[in-house]
Amino acid sequence: MGIGIRVLLVDDDDFIKRLPLTRYERLVRRDPNEQLLQYAGKRIRFAEVAVELEDRKPVQIVRVVYGILPFDSEGMVDAAEYEKEMRLSAEMMPPILADRSSPKIVNAKHKFARKRFNDQFRWEPTPQIEKSIVEVIFVKGRR
Repeated sequence: MGIGIRVLLVDDDDFIKRLPLTRYERLVRRDPNEQLLQYAGKRIRFAEVAVELEDRKPVQIVRVVYGILPFDSEGMVDAAEYEKEMRLSAEMMPPILADRSSPKIVNAKHKFARKRFNDQFRWEPTPQIEKSIVEVIFVKGRR
């Protein structure tokens, strides 16, 4: 038994296309040899699905993250947008130490960062998209 990661791109028509994990990782690392020209200049929805595997076959979905992958004009992951996402994800961490000089003031920067992060880099699937994701993972994955 193990865990596997499936990356699924969701286009504007809600069509779901599987992207091999190694290719996704090369895109995120901005490998100069890895591009998706059909998505140049677009922000594409994706689902990163962690699945429990038995004999290399998916048996259960463990977790799903719904994100946005921004592409530049050359079909590569947009470096500035990706950096902004990483910066916001760091800002979401709550402060380790409270401000002792103003105990009545609550530091909520991390909460505002989470809202900006979710607004800009996450999306909520419709029930139909969720159903399609399950089909891609379990039905198409068994062929």
